[in-house]
Amino acid sequence: MTNRPNIVFFLVDDMGYGDVSCLNPEGKISTPNFDRLARQGMSFTDAHSTSAVCSPSRYSLLTGRYNWRSTLQAGIVGLYGEPLIAPDRDTLPKLLRRHGYHTACIGKWHLGMGWDFEVTKDFLPDRPRDLEGFEGDPEEAERRKATWKNAFSRPVKGGPLAAGFDHYFGVDVPNWPPYCFLEDDRVQGVPSEWLPARLLVEGLANIHGPAVPGWNFEQLLPSFASAADRYIQDMTRSSEPFFLYLPMTSPHTPLAVNEPWMGKSGLDNRYADFVMETDDIFGRVLDSLERHGIADNTLVIFASDNGCAHYIGADQLEARGHFPSGQYRGYKSDAWDGGHRIPFIARWPGVIPAGTRCGGLACLSDVMATCAAIVGETLPDDAGEDSISLMPAFRDPGTTVRGHVIHHSLDGKFAIRDRKWKLVLCPGSGGWSKNDAEAFREGLPIVQLYNMEADPGEKSNLWEHYPGQVRAMAALLVRLVDEGRSTPGQKQRNDAAVDIWKIDTLTEDDGMSLDDLG
Repeated sequence: MTNRPNIVFFLVDDMGYGDVSCLNPEGKISTPNFDRLARQGMSFTDAHSTSAVCSPSRYSLLTGRYNWRSTLQAGIVGLYGEPLIAPDRDTLPKLLRRHGYHTACIGKWHLGMGWDFEVTKDFLPDRPRDLEGFEGDPEEAERRKATWKNAFSRPVKGGPLAAGFDHYFGVDVPNWPPYCFLEDDRVQGVPSEWLPARLLVEGLANIHGPAVPGWNFEQLLPSFASAADRYIQDMTRSSEPFFLYLPMTSPHTPLAVNEPWMGKSGLDNRYADFVMETDDIFGRVLDSLERHGIADNTLVIFASDNGCAHYIGADQLEARGHFPSGQYRGYKSDAWDGGHRIPFIARWPGVIPAGTRCGGLACLSDVMATCAAIVGETLPDDAGEDSISLMPAFRDPGTTVRGHVIHHSLDGKFAIRDRKWKLVLCPGSGGWSKNDAEAFREGLPIVQLYNMEADPGEKSNLWEHYPGQVRAMAALLVRLVDEGRSTPGQKQRNDAAVDIWKIDTLTEDDGMSLDDLG
């Protein structure tokens, strides 16, 4: 085996900071395998995704760059969307491949596949009768089947392989079509029927479209676990170190909980059960590493792509005493911490001291610089522009590696942390929890300033009391945006114009500027 570690990154989807029992001892969901990793490694208690939603966070993880520097300024990559990672952009798997690593992605992609066909109504039904299947018009059905066969038989042009992975197995977006597995750059099986209407219900799929016969959502997690075990077994026979990226589809919808886990949480909530099943899948990965004798030479990182989504029954969970965001305000989509403060735990025997906690700022974008430090590469100026190595913190949890981090909401609203201070550039949450236009009409100020040490729940807006702090942090954000990077190095260009205020989303003409902030 190489003296460089294998690297396994287990990324869960929409799991809140408070959903991991070792981070939220007052929580009601048991996560013994995530807790096991924490006992054997280091928990980061102030770690963040760069965005409060899916695709942007994944972009930052794989590029080491803030998502809003790309062309995606708000929202997520859409259905059948184009690849968000530019072909010439350096990525985490490309970096590791340069140093002899074999790289694999097993799970959810959602960064754009680059489908090689025109998206027409054949792929997006708009007629109620389409929900009944093909029975109404046999000739139309055969024509559409032929269209699908032609389209899905072509390789995807911009998926995980284009981003630098040697191998891929998974799905694009689990609750969106096409409903099928992909392996490397090809669809496995040919979608030949509409997804059954019984799967288009709350908590499962939410967009109708082509599916392979017999498709079901319960197969996803077990299939990923089996594929991961096979990959780990295969790589133990190789002299190459490996990077295994495991972006799970859970506990995001579809909330397709397998029977052994139904009701397991005791909270009468499928999401809570799904968190427990996801924890079990992670345990299978840890067991696979141990069974094949490589756990001691493997860096394992577990994290979430953003906070928990409120629509999974968060109100009911809170009523039962479980708070998915822990003590933090807001949920997925928000600029408040519940949207982007994430569980982040790392284990590397012999390097990371077991059972430790790091309270310093950390970000998903930091994984790229961390891996560069592991392989001894200095990133070029045009790569990993917002990535800072966590290696000093890995060795000493008291080390501070970054002083600031920038947050981004679903609506593209900005917030910035500078040590204990957090500045939010919108009157609401920037997402679903508190509509910004409504907050503005209610007379709430267009900025929020919080002391996160004294007020981690973001309850007391101090903007009027510390106008100098507001100005200084706004100026810092403007500078970091303009320089195209937040790390030392040559100035870079963002891929699109970046509007940090987005005042037009509040009112057509309010006349406000930095000069109005006191």
